[in-house]
Amino acid sequence: MTDRKAPQSLTPEEQKRRRKRSLALALTLGALVLIFYVVTIAKLGPGVLKRPM
Repeated sequence: MTDRKAPQSLTPEEQKRRRKRSLALALTLGALVLIFYVVTIAKLGPGVLKRPM
């Protein structure tokens, strides 16, 4: 058996902090994705977009 406690409801202050932390994490992840995309395109070079279809 495990000693699990019932989930507590968060205070408004804790909810606000959690939301800010989640937003910061989402923005950081988005920036990281954008950096990887730009670096990948830069490494492949501009000729990668001029290929025949």
